[in-house]
Amino acid sequence: MLAGRKHWVFDLDGTLTLAVHDFDALRRELGLPSGLPILEALQNRPEEEVGVLMRRLDALEADLVSATGPAPGAADLLRGLSEQCCKMGVLTRNSLENARATLVHCGLSHRFDPADVLGRAEASPKPSPDGILQLLRRWGASPRDAVMIGDFRYDLEAGRAAGVATVSVDASGQHEWASLADVCVDTLSELLSLANDENR
Repeated sequence: MLAGRKHWVFDLDGTLTLAVHDFDALRRELGLPSGLPILEALQNRPEEEVGVLMRRLDALEADLVSATGPAPGAADLLRGLSEQCCKMGVLTRNSLENARATLVHCGLSHRFDPADVLGRAEASPKPSPDGILQLLRRWGASPRDAVMIGDFRYDLEAGRAAGVATVSVDASGQHEWASLADVCVDTLSELLSLANDENR
């Protein structure tokens, strides 16, 4: 399924990095209803509130940068894909500034062209396939040659909508959204092993 694919798009928080977001706490801080996706809930607020709340969200997520770290196997996987001359990008519902800061903090930023890191202002947020399709156009790549890797259904739904292969990463091993994934792994280390086996 992944053999020969040279274009890899990663979710950031909880996929390339350790999951540190408490989304219920963020919703409470922002005065948003419980259980609703944060970005979509913000867009339903009065227009005069949206900008203020988005800046507050940016600040709250910026405070989390120093609390995270690279996910197990992330550095090795990115190095291995780089050695195979793969193109790699990041597509996140976080802000671009926070995404870049997180990659630097986790020691992963050197693996990505800055133009290949897209935040919530650079592309329609997942589950929209917009960000994936932007990257594929930039790379001159076909969906048949691309992979989307993530830990949440929005990542996998975006990948499905873009027509790329999808990989679910779930450290719990439960893989709640396995029906949306072509491949399920518990860690990125497992994905590296799988990719190496397939590319021999």
